[in-house]
Amino acid sequence: MAQGKKRRPLEWCAERLIALISGSAILMVFLIFLFVGREALPIALGQVNSAAASEIIPVEDLDKIEPQKLRRYLGLSKEQMAEMDKETLTELMKLKAEDAQESAADKDAKVNTVSWRSLLLPWQWTGYDKPEFIWQPISAIHKYNIIPLLIGSLKATIVALLFAVPISLAAAIYVSQLAPAKLKEWLKPAIELLAGIPSVVLGFFALLVMASFLQPIFGYESRLNAFVAGLALGLAIIPLVFSIAEDALTSVPQSFVHGALALGSTRWQAAWKIVLPAAIPGVFAAVVLGFGRAIGETMVVLMASGNASIVSASLFDSTRTITATIAAELAETVFGEHHYRMLFLLGAILFAVTFVSNLAAEVVISSLKKRLEGKA
Repeated sequence: MAQGKKRRPLEWCAERLIALISGSAILMVFLIFLFVGREALPIALGQVNSAAASEIIPVEDLDKIEPQKLRRYLGLSKEQMAEMDKETLTELMKLKAEDAQESAADKDAKVNTVSWRSLLLPWQWTGYDKPEFIWQPISAIHKYNIIPLLIGSLKATIVALLFAVPISLAAAIYVSQLAPAKLKEWLKPAIELLAGIPSVVLGFFALLVMASFLQPIFGYESRLNAFVAGLALGLAIIPLVFSIAEDALTSVPQSFVHGALALGSTRWQAAWKIVLPAAIPGVFAAVVLGFGRAIGETMVVLMASGNASIVSASLFDSTRTITATIAAELAETVFGEHHYRMLFLLGAILFAVTFVSNLAAEVVISSLKKRLEGKA
């Protein structure tokens, strides 16, 4: 290494710089995940109680309460707690007691809406005829059921994949196997350049053009819904799925094609029955990356989905996704409160879904590669 440093100082510096940049990028990603996890952990571990009618601690017991218990009771962060004097804490305890007495008559006020039972299962709230899944953080009783958001995210993502994958795969097969060389030279870069369209532009297009154009055709009531958002998401992921699938198809040895053509197959038969099966691991990876891109998209679904947290099997009902919820509500929250931490929990759930799907895809891809290579 010392000799390389003396003989090739510029190359040595470039290598060290690249290593430093790579390590810094990995560290930054890890720190982001660590920050999100830290903010979401209190709710994940059941350490937060959002019940409006909680146990009242007498103001006279202020000096007897442990600082950590007092901080949790008042819903303060460590920094906020450290900045407050005894007089301020006393006033906060009085306000807390008054609020608890006012809401004591409401049975819903006793529900810890950030418990896992409330987050995942339906609850029969006052005024409802049956148990419901409700996401309603801005109300007297904060409701944080995440099922409507999970369903909304999956509905928009599934529509996007059903729309984008067939088009992307057909385009990839044509460009890699059937298109003339001169046409391929400009067709592939042209499709890949579509990835440069900002997602906010696609959101505007879906909001102003697609929604108005599709509503009279399908006759649905909600102008903005999961169907419109899914189609717009599909436009966003087509370049990604196409590019990776085309690379996978192109990497299949030409000897496969030449052998099929020599046996009398047409170019289409060779592409469909020989090249595509051989490139299945790469094509599957393209679909998985498209899934991750779609479920993590924000601006398109924020503008085109209708943003109504409804539990419905219909694609033509308005919906609300996890990413749109985080983008729309994070600026309205108070640092350290349960709404703030709930949004970070949604971010952690989104990361977990993406991570698990990528991990499962890696297992499937490895299995497909072994099968294609003839290994047990």
